[in-house]
Amino acid sequence: MSNRSDITQSVAPVFCSKVDTPPPVSSYYGVNTFSEAAMQKKVPAETFRAFKTWQEGGAVISPAQADEIAAAMKDWAVERGAVTYSHWFQPMTGLTAEKHEGFICADKDNGGVIEQFTGNKLILGEPDASSFPSGGIRATFEARGYTAWDPSSPAFITEVALGKTLCIPSIFISYTGDALDKKLPLLRSDAAISKAAVDLLKIFGHKAKHVCSTCGIEQEYFLIDNSWYKKRPDLMLAGRTLTGAPSPKGQQLEDQYYGSIKERVLNYMHDVCGEAFKLGIPVTTRHNEVAPNQYEFAPIFERSNLAADNNLLLMDVMKRTALRHNLVCLLHEKPFAGVNGSGKHVNWSLADDRGNNLLNPGDTPEENLLFLTVLVSVVRAMHKHSGLLRAAAASAGNERRLGANEAPPAIMSVFLGEQLTKIISMIESGKMEKGKKQGFVDLGVSLLPQFMRDTTDRNRTSPFAFTGAKFEFRTLGSSMNVSTAVTVINTIVADSMAVIGDKIKKELSGVKNGKSGKDGRDTKEAGDDMIAAVLKVLGAVIKESKSILFEGNNYSSDWAGEAKKRGLQNAALSPAAFKSFIADDAIALFERHKVYSKTELLSRYNIWLDKYEKTLDIEARTLIEMVNTQVLPSAYAYQSDMASGLEVLRVLSDDMTIDMVDGALEDRKEVFGTLTADIYYIRKNLKELDAQMKKTAGMELEEKAAFFFTVIQPQMDHIRRHVDALECTMPDEFWPLPKYREMLFIL
Repeated sequence: MSNRSDITQSVAPVFCSKVDTPPPVSSYYGVNTFSEAAMQKKVPAETFRAFKTWQEGGAVISPAQADEIAAAMKDWAVERGAVTYSHWFQPMTGLTAEKHEGFICADKDNGGVIEQFTGNKLILGEPDASSFPSGGIRATFEARGYTAWDPSSPAFITEVALGKTLCIPSIFISYTGDALDKKLPLLRSDAAISKAAVDLLKIFGHKAKHVCSTCGIEQEYFLIDNSWYKKRPDLMLAGRTLTGAPSPKGQQLEDQYYGSIKERVLNYMHDVCGEAFKLGIPVTTRHNEVAPNQYEFAPIFERSNLAADNNLLLMDVMKRTALRHNLVCLLHEKPFAGVNGSGKHVNWSLADDRGNNLLNPGDTPEENLLFLTVLVSVVRAMHKHSGLLRAAAASAGNERRLGANEAPPAIMSVFLGEQLTKIISMIESGKMEKGKKQGFVDLGVSLLPQFMRDTTDRNRTSPFAFTGAKFEFRTLGSSMNVSTAVTVINTIVADSMAVIGDKIKKELSGVKNGKSGKDGRDTKEAGDDMIAAVLKVLGAVIKESKSILFEGNNYSSDWAGEAKKRGLQNAALSPAAFKSFIADDAIALFERHKVYSKTELLSRYNIWLDKYEKTLDIEARTLIEMVNTQVLPSAYAYQSDMASGLEVLRVLSDDMTIDMVDGALEDRKEVFGTLTADIYYIRKNLKELDAQMKKTAGMELEEKAAFFFTVIQPQMDHIRRHVDALECTMPDEFWPLPKYREMLFIL
């Protein structure tokens, strides 16, 4: 019999001591981070200058300077109670990895040990790499791999009850130097976009030395009580519910979104933010999301490299902190069928070393040639390489989220908004009109201020939308590492900037040669030539790329047909999407910008396929076990109980002394028949699923991944429909698994 009623009574918040006057965040922000300010206090000025020069792409620091920084980092960490250190990296598992080492070494003079940390240990580590995914780059028996310090991201301290560890953000490479992680390609892509953007800026007379991509990452998640989680094998092993009927009340009323935050959840949020602030993670936004027990955190914009690190750290903090509150933080893209899933919206932009945002339209965007050039570069990038961005967001979990009410479809498109679309159309036609200053929105209430109207509305259905000085990529799933997606965006935009920049220079060269007989042209004439050249190039690019632009509803049933006419890719199947990474033009693109080698791309393709297939394999086996060991035994018990009642009713119906309602026996037979049919079809489809699983044993990886999508998943969904039907008809006392109405509303 079910003990769900006992859990319902036991669900309660963990006691939290009240803090009347919490300290201001500024007093402890970054206390667990070895920031540049902390380094500057502990190393010689010359060493710090050399470090900054290296960080900005200059000469590598000397071994002696590396020793000084390592010693300073160790002293700082030991002062705060750390006894171990770790190179913290991002292998192709999609998670983070760490191998802890002690600071201690033998004190040969006095016996015992001393704390010591050298530059060699700081810069290079050697973990056992044998069990990390390599996609064929290396054999399993070849265990050697290297971690190397990433000086662009600060070291930090992680804390548990009994100790602290210094974590050093690092890249991870094979013995042959191939990237085995997600971070090294991201760093390479930032170098690529910096070069392309700086070259483009020079054409417009700007003297930036460096450009970097920036990100603000919105992180959605669910919270449920730990007691419910422990009763759901599917949540524990697969991260999502493989069975579960919709709750009568779900998100229909939309009363959760931005609503008053439950006290238990708010205590959790305060705790998460406190831990995040100590690690220098600038979380500023938190609120209820659309689905019951769904929430969001969002930070201030940062350099993409740091934003990616901080998002991974934040996810770890969220999961650890939840357990302290007897909660579980669910980061799966679709943990509950029938309600919104969780995404990770990546707000992406570009900034130069002077702090200028290259995607800031200004007051009159049509007069801002540089902004328009960057904007069209992004549009061209999406048109030429949208398949790569779709592939970067592909996963077994995200497959179930894309196309639902909270997520864009698998078809990539770009939304610019009414004003920018009009300007783009004018550039394409070659007929420019003088634009108006941004309008004001008058609220009609004298007590409320006027505010500036944005250049664009938001389109929540668009996968890649311009949302005011930035683009929002809404396709990525909640559990995913943003590094690959940002690597793709950086690279394809860098390529488009380089192509457009070359076209502009060629056009300007033609203009200059055509007027070579006229010396001493005035500044205005030269400026007019520049405007004409840029607009001519942009107009031609827009003509080639405009099919990617879509201002309408991406959920519309007509959009898929329209997208097909435009030649846009619609890769609902993740394994099909992954192939974009190993297409000839993709390999040429990434090798041209030195972001991925062909070997690295092929390895990633194999890793993603393998992970996809294994994820669905785990789900299928978990479903089989759950149904066989929990659902069916409970159903059999209820079936037996009902059969006994039916027999009693049949006997009583033959008793002429009892006045029984006509149809009562037939009605009970119908109920029993429906129950028996559901049990039968569950068993029948389980046997079919088991047979299908055995077929996969001899398949090649590509065939197996496709088979899981086209055959195994539909079979699992068929079993689920009958299990969910049982859940809606069997008495609560017989049903063994926590229901949606409990997990989503009892907290």
